[in-house]
Amino acid sequence: MVEGAKSVEELLQSDFVVTWVAATPSFLETHHKLLKKMPLEVVTTSDTELTDIGTLQSNNGALAVARMKANKAPLRQPEELILVLDDIRDPGNLGTIIRTADWYDIRNIVVSEETADFYNPKTISATMGSFCRVNIYYSVLTQYLAAVDGTTYGAYLEGEDIHRIVFPQKGGYLVIGNESRGIAQELEKFIQHKITIPAFGAAESLNAGVATGILLDNFTRLQK
Repeated sequence: MVEGAKSVEELLQSDFVVTWVAATPSFLETHHKLLKKMPLEVVTTSDTELTDIGTLQSNNGALAVARMKANKAPLRQPEELILVLDDIRDPGNLGTIIRTADWYDIRNIVVSEETADFYNPKTISATMGSFCRVNIYYSVLTQYLAAVDGTTYGAYLEGEDIHRIVFPQKGGYLVIGNESRGIAQELEKFIQHKITIPAFGAAESLNAGVATGILLDNFTRLQK
């Protein structure tokens, strides 16, 4: 289920198979050409009704239902950076990370089986449409990382300063761990480079979404 005018608009232009749309007259008028091309059921409704049947506090545009995609492992392209998430439990955090990944042109994210559901309405909403462009693959991370052939970086409280790293090559894998316990111990043997964001104040840790954004910014800047 996808809610909100912007997210539904992006959904309609993506490769997801959309089966049902409920929308306000203004949304339907704006997107009638796009909707006309699709074999789906369309229902005209009001803002109030959209809010009643959805999860958002207010919805002034549309709500859609689409088919979930198959859980398919990504094939890493040369110089591509793949994000790996270990046990990110909060749907809002996962959605924020997906949105941030989209900003930095990360096309593939591999997540542990314990990570929040990609199709949770809170996750989809927090992506602000980025779920249409970022592929998510659920996997047993010990098995996945054991089989990859690129350089693997892991975010730790104690590691090499991200501001001082000289990357040996572009791309690879970046592992982000759970906010309270970090990266699971059984994954440590698969990580070649431990990296950290240096702290200048007294905060104990960073939100996983914020940390991901800082690390991706530095990867993008330093790997050019």
